[in-house]
Amino acid sequence: MSLITEKFKYERLKRVEENGKRRYAAPGGKPVPSVTTILDATKDKSHLIAWRKRVGEKKAQEIVTEAASVGTRMHKYLEDYIEFGEWPEPGSNPFAKKAHHMATQIRDNAMVDVDEIWGSEVPLYVPNLYAGTTDLVGVYKGNPAIMDFKQSNKPKKPEWIVDYYLQMVA
Repeated sequence: MSLITEKFKYERLKRVEENGKRRYAAPGGKPVPSVTTILDATKDKSHLIAWRKRVGEKKAQEIVTEAASVGTRMHKYLEDYIEFGEWPEPGSNPFAKKAHHMATQIRDNAMVDVDEIWGSEVPLYVPNLYAGTTDLVGVYKGNPAIMDFKQSNKPKKPEWIVDYYLQMVA
């Protein structure tokens, strides 16, 4: 049984390719880039370049690929839980086990403070400016909230996650 209380009807955004780049076509507007695309294009990447040099290109790509795989699976566990109300088993794949552990941490430590869920993978946009989706919209600790799940292998310093704050503000 879904954990979503259908309080609002959310229109899906149409994804389009424009000059080889993915954009979102919001209702009543022209196709626009995602918030994450804008943030990626405008941030200082010198620390990432230095990290790639330090660990080597091959190892860096392995780490990035693993992180993306784990993050995708973690989100899928949480989305399925919200949509169907059932908690899946991770199976034997080590990436799936890691993702399951991360999703369990979010479910057990953050979602307990979610009073009501109005939508999952909810489209958000500013017409003719930018668009994207957020993981969850609902009530968190008694307040209406836009929520986004993040995965990490270790705690991060606040100065390392400025993009997270900018993403939520947008």
